[in-house]
Amino acid sequence: MIEDSLSPTAITDGLATRFIGQEVSYYPSLPSTNDVAKRRAQEGAKQGTVIIAEEQTAGRGRIRRSWLSPRGSIALSIILYPPLAYLPSLIMVASLAVAGSIEQVTGLKAQIKWPNDVLVNGKKVCGILVESDVRGNKVDYAVIGIGVNANLKLSEFPQIAPMATSLSQELGRNVSRREMIRSLLTEAERLYLALPAGDSVFKQWRDNLVTLGKKVQVSSGEATYKGTAESVASDGSLLLRQPDGSLLKIVAGDVTLRQ
Repeated sequence: MIEDSLSPTAITDGLATRFIGQEVSYYPSLPSTNDVAKRRAQEGAKQGTVIIAEEQTAGRGRIRRSWLSPRGSIALSIILYPPLAYLPSLIMVASLAVAGSIEQVTGLKAQIKWPNDVLVNGKKVCGILVESDVRGNKVDYAVIGIGVNANLKLSEFPQIAPMATSLSQELGRNVSRREMIRSLLTEAERLYLALPAGDSVFKQWRDNLVTLGKKVQVSSGEATYKGTAESVASDGSLLLRQPDGSLLKIVAGDVTLRQ
């Protein structure tokens, strides 16, 4: 049987990071780890503090969607105080860290769908939500919320089964959430500390995007666009080549592949 304690000691003991994950707060149940993390950031929590919940009862994703986080999943939020220039890169850091930790711990190949979904075998296994408070040119705080379908039986959640999967579903066995979290936090810090060195994180994220080169439909606000996902800009925006040959830059949106 896999040892799966998510206690602060189980996560932090011997963790080879400078700050991310050196302080952990664990809750059996929360509405949202991001909400607690934002409140803790406003109170001056240390950089790298992590909020973990055994389950979320009101988890949310991008574009005001709900995010299912029952027991057996991974639900955590990381508190950071980054420079303003780093904000667009946090989604890259988070998605690469999740993909890297999945491959390290399980051996499964993970890919990223623009802008921040992590896929295994073409199905969503992780969602990421970055929230921040910016005043002028200063970031008061940023919170990276990460939800991973770790040990979920998709048969129990038919509403998400067509588009989602879990690590246990793909492996045929449960995974150690503790090992996944420790690997994830280590990878997140490594990538975050690499941001001052240049665009290596951006290039790695771009090269892991399964979206590029595909014919897609993009919903952005009230508008819908069709075309080929040609590339991404350094700020994370999608560059969509439209049927008339024009190139459209999309800052935020939701992508579906066209058949």
